[in-house]
Amino acid sequence: MEENNITLHVQNPDGSRTTLEAPVDMGLSLMEYLKACEYDILATCGGMALCATCCVDVLEGEDKLNEMTDDEYAMLDTLPDVLPNSRLACQLQLTPTMDGLVVKLHHAE
Repeated sequence: MEENNITLHVQNPDGSRTTLEAPVDMGLSLMEYLKACEYDILATCGGMALCATCCVDVLEGEDKLNEMTDDEYAMLDTLPDVLPNSRLACQLQLTPTMDGLVVKLHHAE
């Protein structure tokens, strides 16, 4: 693995996990990276924390993430099925501390 990459794991609807290598030196958010990997994320608002269409459930590594902003919390609060570990992928900048993070797309049931 390259020095500027981290490993992310996406849990698929069938319970299996896909391992991805994500760059941390390009200023990408988790949402931008997952869209680039062709995951089904609408990101209708373009990453402004205004639509919640990039919601993910953090299965492992929640302690590695930045603190939730008021805007992110307010948007998540509008979802009927939000979980305590739900986050907006657009608000999570990829950083070296996120190595090993495991997420599941919120709507992928």
